[in-house]
Amino acid sequence: MENAMLTESDTEQRLAARLKQLRVERGWSLDQLASASQVSRATLSRLENGEVSPTTNVLGKLCAAYGLAMSRLLRMVEDDFPPVLRRAGQSVWADPVTGFIRRSVSPPSRALAGEALECELGAGVTISYAASPRPGMEHHLLLQEGKLNVTVDGRSHDLQAGDCLRYQLHGASAFMTPPDSGARYFLFLV
Repeated sequence: MENAMLTESDTEQRLAARLKQLRVERGWSLDQLASASQVSRATLSRLENGEVSPTTNVLGKLCAAYGLAMSRLLRMVEDDFPPVLRRAGQSVWADPVTGFIRRSVSPPSRALAGEALECELGAGVTISYAASPRPGMEHHLLLQEGKLNVTVDGRSHDLQAGDCLRYQLHGASAFMTPPDSGARYFLFLV
């Protein structure tokens, strides 16, 4: 348990450093990033200093401002991976506010175009993203358990277990579970 806490803390600190590095590489001030991401300057400062952990919503806004997929950003702070990645070695990130859990089943790599995520949302949860981190990004969502409503570029899709939703993301998206059911799904990004 203590090792897991150290690893999570290390990841949080590497994420904070990477967020600051991305801003500095672009020559942006905190005020410029706040304007581009719609995240307050104070929150950005606390994130970059590792004082708070980002929520899914905040990471989504920052990724949109930087033109990065969230998984690509998180991969930038994770250690390299072998060809076979055992479940016990897969990186897991949880949003403390929404309870969203994201397991990187097949993380991004410079040599591979795609990646696979296993995601879990509790009942009655909504996660919204204002923009695609990369317009036209290809998604394949396979719902394993529960019910999930996915809105992509203004079009709503109700999914049941076993359904697959395929789309290219150009704008806003939202993932919503009904009050009586959570959802577990795989998301393949290309």
